[in-house]
Amino acid sequence: MSTPEPGREDGDRAGQPSGAAVEVPAGPLTHLAVGLAVTALGLATLVGALDLGVGSAARPGSGMWPLLIGLALALLGVALSIRAAITDDAERFTRTSALVVAGLATMLGFVAVIGTVGFELPSLALMALWLRGLGGETWRSTALISVVTVVVLYALFVGALAVPIPHLF
Repeated sequence: MSTPEPGREDGDRAGQPSGAAVEVPAGPLTHLAVGLAVTALGLATLVGALDLGVGSAARPGSGMWPLLIGLALALLGVALSIRAAITDDAERFTRTSALVVAGLATMLGFVAVIGTVGFELPSLALMALWLRGLGGETWRSTALISVVTVVVLYALFVGALAVPIPHLF
């Protein structure tokens, strides 16, 4: 029998069977680093929004929504940083955290090529990579979901809404 955790008589963490490995939560330094990263992202978004031009409430410019989102990110990042010392419910960064980095890197690649080749092929490739490579889906479901999603997005944004996005067809 395992030694019970302080405050728990049965020795089990909520939702874990007895004998399961107990994950140690992330520490205050990790929480602070995440809070500072979110704050930095918010501030960078604010700077980009100001470069786009915010406009006014009556005539918003293209930077209005990025400004509001950047402000929200910056404020939430500050709140996370302040709470870093007292928060103990987050997971540590592990090898599976690399999936998030891979997802972000592929999204940046998608953004880099969409203006040149349109959104259809990069969207199909991104969906397939995320579903099969990062999500471990079967080839059958990956192909079906990827193709159907791109067709629906094309029909909605290009066909029905006439959104001026780069496209091949």
